Amino acid sequence: MKQSWLIMGMPINVVIEDRSADEAAFQKVHDYFCDVDEQYSPYKPSSEVSKINDGLPEAKWSKEMKTIMKLCRQTKDQTQGYFDVFHKGRFDPSGLVKGWAISNAADLLRDLGFQNFYIEAGGDVQVSGRNEEDKPWNVGLRNPFNKDEIVKVVQVSTEGVATSGTYLRGQHIYNPFQENAEITDVASLTVIGPNIYDADRFATAAFAMGKQGIKFIEELKGYEAYMIDSDKMATLTSGFEEYVEAIS
Repeated sequence: MKQSWLIMGMPINVVIEDRSADEAAFQKVHDYFCDVDEQYSPYKPSSEVSKINDGLPEAKWSKEMKTIMKLCRQTKDQTQGYFDVFHKGRFDPSGLVKGWAISNAADLLRDLGFQNFYIEAGGDVQVSGRNEEDKPWNVGLRNPFNKDEIVKVVQVSTEGVATSGTYLRGQHIYNPFQENAEITDVASLTVIGPNIYDADRFATAAFAMGKQGIKFIEELKGYEAYMIDSDKMATLTSGFEEYVEAIS
């Protein structure tokens, strides 16, 4: 079974291959993403993020928001400062919340007893188990210069696959050390990691680093990456091809 929605300003696609899949399971995932949007959207005046930007003191933040902020600070430390949820004085944790939300939605499905599923939100993917052909899930990587072309297909069974780039949403990722400069030397950077939460936050940070981002991922144990630069040249980490070997 498959369902698709437009939530958080992006398409969300959920596939559940277990025979026990039903409408109720999809509804729970749908409602969860809606709840995340209501709390964390920087565009909704009623969201907690907007209230924080309007001056809500930390003492009045929700427990979950305090956890999100802790995770954001942790990620900033782990990425040499390149992941920063504050830009020009505004708080926007979207770079962490999307992967976190997808990961939580996957946990929700696991708690319901499902083992074989695919969750994709805005191009970031978490998979579990096998697809309808009883094979690992295929995830296509788009050409940032031709969105209708798939340049690589990776096979994953438990991992998360996250892509950062400017070809769909424009300049929404910033180098915190050069806040007024656009990132122009990298077109897209895809990270495969143990889960989508980690893959997504590290992909965001690596993209903010520019061409040096691929080296950052290379040094992270358990992660692989595929970068396409502004000259249309691809650079891969040393173990990335292991994910594409089975594709003919």
